[in-house]
Amino acid sequence: MHTTNYVDTFIEAAEDCPAVSGEEPPRTASPTIAGLHYELIAANPYARTSDEIIFETYARRAGIEEADREAAWIAFFSKGQPCLRSSPLGKRYGWGTHHDGNGRVAVYPIDSDEYNRLAADPTLAHTRAMRSRRR
Repeated sequence: MHTTNYVDTFIEAAEDCPAVSGEEPPRTASPTIAGLHYELIAANPYARTSDEIIFETYARRAGIEEADREAAWIAFFSKGQPCLRSSPLGKRYGWGTHHDGNGRVAVYPIDSDEYNRLAADPTLAHTRAMRSRRR
């Protein structure tokens, strides 16, 4: 079984992220990946792991019924999945994701004091969201 979870890690916004502050992804008739990630994390900080966020996003977009989710989870994570480093939140919308000691996730806007504190915290592992463009 594969996982996308990080523990005690801060994923900073991508080097080529165009946002200078945390922007809420636009609401659309059909929920986007960015919109779902934001909704699932920002509404309930430190309530879900990366695996739970990634899977819930997939399940909602694919229309998977609640009764079918356990089997869908096993099938989904039977192969590797992109982690939150590939989320549009860090690539386009200016959010960093903090993964606590239990792997639970919260988001912080790039222009916030908390983002800067987490980015400078030597007790955390640090990485960046994936770049949108090649160098």
